[in-house]
Amino acid sequence: MFTHVFLGAQDLEASRKFYDAALNALGHAPGASAGNRYVYRTATGTFGITTPVNGEAASFGNGSTFGFAAKSEAEVNAFHAAGLANGGMTCEDPPGLRTTPAFSYYIAYLRDPSGNKICAMCRPAK
Repeated sequence: MFTHVFLGAQDLEASRKFYDAALNALGHAPGASAGNRYVYRTATGTFGITTPVNGEAASFGNGSTFGFAAKSEAEVNAFHAAGLANGGMTCEDPPGLRTTPAFSYYIAYLRDPSGNKICAMCRPAK
């Protein structure tokens, strides 16, 4: 459904350090520099961080969350730990299992250095 997602960054280098560490915990390579942005390409899509092209301050969306796929609970936990160690802040409940009537999932939420809300999630094996 998606080809790419970009999030605004106030401090591009602080955000690069955060995403390089957090996404490495999910098995992804460091971002590639592309001028005023860093790009993380995979076979299923592209994620990027950028300073806004209009020159105005980056801001996060209220109610917005971007989720990264993880293969296991261990990857989710490693993502969370790497994010915290590299300028991120925890938000919502601690990493853990969430259960709804429709499905269960293991998830961890973070705010990146610019305040964007992100998470890593996996669905437990049945």
